[in-house]
Amino acid sequence: MVSSTCTGAGQFCIVPFVYVACQSMLIVLVGAAPEYHIDQEESPFSRAELAKRIRFANNFTSIVTEWYLVEGEAYKVGLASSLFFAGLLIGNITFGPLSDKLGRKPVYISGLFFDVIFGYVTALAPNYDVFAVSRFFVGIVNGGMALVSFVLTQEYVGKSFWSFTGSLTNLTFAVGIAVYALLGYCVREWRYLALLSNTPGVIFFLLSFMLPESPRWLYSQGKTAEAEHVLQYIALSNGKEQLNLKLKPCAGTLRKDEPAPGILNLVKHPVLRWRTVILMYIWYVCSFVYYGLTLNAGELRGNLYLNVALYGLVEIPAFPLCMVFIEKSWCGRRRTMASFLVFAGFACMFTLFLPTNAGLFFSPTLLALCGKMMVSAAFNIVYIYTSELYPTVLRNAGLGVCSMSCRFGGILAPFVPSMKSLGPFVPFVVFGISGLSAGFLTLLLPETLNKPIAESIEDLHIPKYQVLKNKKVNQSEENA
Repeated sequence: MVSSTCTGAGQFCIVPFVYVACQSMLIVLVGAAPEYHIDQEESPFSRAELAKRIRFANNFTSIVTEWYLVEGEAYKVGLASSLFFAGLLIGNITFGPLSDKLGRKPVYISGLFFDVIFGYVTALAPNYDVFAVSRFFVGIVNGGMALVSFVLTQEYVGKSFWSFTGSLTNLTFAVGIAVYALLGYCVREWRYLALLSNTPGVIFFLLSFMLPESPRWLYSQGKTAEAEHVLQYIALSNGKEQLNLKLKPCAGTLRKDEPAPGILNLVKHPVLRWRTVILMYIWYVCSFVYYGLTLNAGELRGNLYLNVALYGLVEIPAFPLCMVFIEKSWCGRRRTMASFLVFAGFACMFTLFLPTNAGLFFSPTLLALCGKMMVSAAFNIVYIYTSELYPTVLRNAGLGVCSMSCRFGGILAPFVPSMKSLGPFVPFVVFGISGLSAGFLTLLLPETLNKPIAESIEDLHIPKYQVLKNKKVNQSEENA
């Protein structure tokens, strides 16, 4: 394949992650519970009676204030959040294979369309039941669309830019969290906030029709002429002259009577089987330790909106840190990710031994936040690394399965603190061992730095995709 610089199309695919972040963090402010007072000691027996006796602080509104989700009804806020993550899990595993079969662009645009539709249903929900169901469907299309958007961004640019675009994508998500906090600070009515947060999706949807299909996907499907046309378009968009471009037929191109590769191929082929098992565990641990460290960092007091902003901004230093190491030949993707995971694991363990009154620079909270930054860096790398470990025909399926396992980590992490009943150190040991084990397992995977990208399953059996070669040789092969 021909390498290209970071195109406007690739840059545009990164921007919607601000919208993805707003949808992902919506429940944090929309489901927030302000201070309230009930004018009697015993709980009211009916919602109508509760509405007469409860007094909320007037600093903002939320689904809690509108539908009186307090006392025995408070669990419904968490339930709505769980439904969203359950939707993400389904979207991650279904949208990947669909985009491998139907193409990146149509699946991405369809997902974005329904994301916007269900986002407006959320904002206009007449009752809690509609709100909760809409959040479930938002999770499905939001998670699936974001996954396809990430892969589409990677496949618009040359492999030498994958670490940059991958890091920029995750950086945009972190910035999106801060943007959502700012919107929440300015708009205190939850329905208006939900509407405002969803509206950028309309703009991105309309502009997305100008995007071309992924040239790598077209090439992997044997549509060589169409892939050449897209590459010509990309070259002209980059200010290049007309190229005399002719691609060789892809070795793994499917015949018309041959079924397209699916999720079962991740299990059928031994190389992909072990890669998938290890990657699923790494993705699970990244999410598990990430949320575990967040819970252990201590409850942030003070302004709600500032706390939400800090939740995103603390991740930003992780991304330039990734860029420094993953492109170095002595470090690469594998060793860098293993180091970050091991550091995060040790951060969990060492938090146990620090006294709570040790001061600012030695406080458990600071160490836990540093660990969170490290696992955020690992999270960033695992997206890039996983994209490079799977061939184009199965890239979305592989990312979808791995991302699905990551959701289980996020679901289980909040339950680990309850293990303190077994001993105050048990949760930290669980998170620590998880981070350390994932870090060491990463070393079993092959390095992908300066190696060509496999287009088909057959490519994985060719020596040049299995043995690390000289950088100059690989670049000449990539430009061939």
